[in-house]
Amino acid sequence: MSTGTQLVATPATRKLRNAVGVCSVVFTVGTAVHNFAVIDNELVEMMMRISGSADPAASAPGFTLWLRIVGCLYILGNAAGLLALRSRSRALWWVVFAVNCTQGLGFWVIPPSMWDAATDLYGFWGIVPSAVTDGGALLLTVTMVLTMVKYRTTWAQRPALPTGAPPVPGSSSVTRGSRR
Repeated sequence: MSTGTQLVATPATRKLRNAVGVCSVVFTVGTAVHNFAVIDNELVEMMMRISGSADPAASAPGFTLWLRIVGCLYILGNAAGLLALRSRSRALWWVVFAVNCTQGLGFWVIPPSMWDAATDLYGFWGIVPSAVTDGGALLLTVTMVLTMVKYRTTWAQRPALPTGAPPVPGSSSVTRGSRR
């Protein structure tokens, strides 16, 4: 069984973890607001009417329930990102990445009729929670991809130097096992 390469933090690790943690708070709150204050039967009926559904009044309650279930899963997924403030787990990285990657696709996955219905019912404020969470998740996903490309690992870490190896000039002075 392979133990893998020991990874150490770089100066960017803490910044990235803090960014993920702060974004996770904002996205959790934004998703909760959208899920419970914006999404309701009235909005879903209007959305269905705009898109030409045959019987919006009969279909809306079931559709609203499923939208809220999906929203609750995103609330949990976004809340998991708070663990980034304390952990550099690879599994956590991939959970955060998957949640933000899929949430960032909201602009393309959510039908235009939802944006129209939310604007008609609630004005500008009806689209703010989803726009912030979807747009922010897209930006966070791009940031995570860029750090993976630059550092070739999760959480902007570097492989630890073997014991007794001379330090590389210009490298971080972070010691093995440091959580900074």
